[in-house]
Order: sequence, then structure tokens, then C-alpha cells
Amino acid sequence: EPGARLKTSLISLLDLSHESLDFALRLAAAVKRDRPRGRSAPTTRALDGRHVALLFDKPSLRTRATFEIAVHEIGGHVVVPAGDVALGARESLADVARNLERWVAAAVVRTFSQQRLVELAEAAPRLVVINALTDEEHPCQAVADYLTLGEHWGSLQGRTLAYVGDGNNVATSLVQAGLMLGVNVRVATPPGYELPEPVIAAASAVARHGATVTTTHDPYEAVERAHAVYTDVWASMGQESDAARRHADFAPFQVNEALMAAAGPGALFMHCLPAHRGDEVTDAVIDGPTSVVFDQAENRLHTQKALLLMLLAPEQCAC
Repeated sequence: EPGARLKTSLISLLDLSHESLDFALRLAAAVKRDRPRGRSAPTTRALDGRHVALLFDKPSLRTRATFEIAVHEIGGHVVVPAGDVALGARESLADVARNLERWVAAAVVRTFSQQRLVELAEAAPRLVVINALTDEEHPCQAVADYLTLGEHWGSLQGRTLAYVGDGNNVATSLVQAGLMLGVNVRVATPPGYELPEPVIAAASAVARHGATVTTTHDPYEAVERAHAVYTDVWASMGQESDAARRHADFAPFQVNEALMAAAGPGALFMHCLPAHRGDEVTDAVIDGPTSVVFDQAENRLHTQKALLLMLLAPEQCAC
């Protein structure tokens, strides 16, 4: 499918064209349907024994497990260098990258500054670099989120997603992908925690189908008649020292039964997990009948498998 396949790294969701994002969702749905076929699925030998390194500065359950399984299920092998040697603690990031590109096809990186991914990619042009979370963006999560919404809604175009909480990496990637897919995104944050203006401008520049992003400091305004409500932890990894102040600032932004009721009947609840139950979300909401948080978690596997195929085995991409 011309224009649909990735040929470089995935550092930002904006590295995806509209066509490649659409294709990633279709391919993810296809590999999800094929997974019950086990070793007879059509992509099980796509990587042909190539290696993928996982370089993680931050702890992970979903990201690490799903990338390891995804690489294995499409015929590759995972290498996990120790964290104290993998990301520039003993030697420069550039030297780490120049070593890795001699051994592995790709590096899946979960770290703090997104600039570290840029440095890796620039130092080793043969190495495919995949953003598995940085302080600035979380593209793999957003692709899984919109696969989940598509499964529940059918068409994404014209729908409204309300994000309530911190204007963080998850919110950034949700806005980017949403506007590219024709989803209106409303972002409600406390004062001082807004999405950066350059993020809004860059996402708006790639919007399709009339999709818009709006910002507010009122969570009830954001969720009114929204088709889905999304939240995340109030203090992300690396912000623990600020947790007490954040807890006070974000308390009015808890997603509880009253806030979900304002969204209307049938509104889906979303969270990238891990959740701090009783803080950003109540048990009644996250365990409620419209919660799709574990669908999101499952779909991390399928979307990451699709992205790996697009980056490393485009000739195997068919759906």
C-alpha cells in the first residue's frame, strides 16, 4: 500500500503520515485476528531471527511484556542490556548506538528526555529507534488507544475524547493521533499543567476531517457529551518529589461517577495504567461496565507488533 509503510524510526507520533497511521490500525487489527492461529499466523517469521534491543530507564509492565511478546511472535529475538550500561551511564549514547547497530535491527527505548532517542537515531542511521515512552510523548500507547476506540465505535471520525488530568506525554500523543484520525480532543488540566502551545499547534497542523483540540480548566466542561473520558496518574515517573502538591492541584480532576455521568450514558473510560485508584480514578469507574482499560492494555501488543512489522519487515505487511 503506497505511502503506508514506515521506513525510519518512530520517535514521535508525528513521524507517522496520515496513511501510515491508518495502515497501522488496520494492520494491528489484522494481526490481532490472526493471533489465535499461533505459529501458522502469516507474520510469525517476518523478522527472520533478527534481534531487537529493549533499553529501559523506567520500569514497565505493559510496555516490556508486550514488546517482548510481539518480537517473539513475529520471529525475532529480544536482547535486554542492563540498564546501567544501556543508555549512556558508562559511555556516550552515540557510542551505545554505534555498537547496537552492528548487532540488532532496532532499539525500543523507554527513557526520560526524548532528545536521547534523537541522539541514538542520529548516531546510528542503520538502527531503527522506537519510542516506548519519554517525558514528552508516548506514541505506542496512543496507537493502541485508538485501536481500542475503533473496536468499540466503528468509525472514529467526528467522535469526541475528553482527557482529564496532567498535560503530559500521554495527553500529547492522544491529541496528535486523535486529530490525525478525525477525533475531537478536549483537554482539561489544572492551571499550570496545560499542554504546551507548540504541541497544540503541531497537532492542529495535521488535523483531518475537521477535528479540533480544545483546552479548559473545567473537567465538567471537557467531558460534556464526550464519547470517552481518559485520565492518567497525577505524578508521572520522575515527579514523585512533587506528588503532594500535585495531589492537591489535581483533586478536583478525579474521574468519578459524577464526572462520568456528565459525559452521558455509554461514555467509555480509558487509562493507560498503572492507575492510582482513589486518586485520579475511583474503583467504581475503572471497574465499571464502560471501562476499556484492559482492552487498551491488550491492544498494546497488537499495535506494537504492527509498528515493528512496518519498520522492520514492510514486505510482510498485508491486511
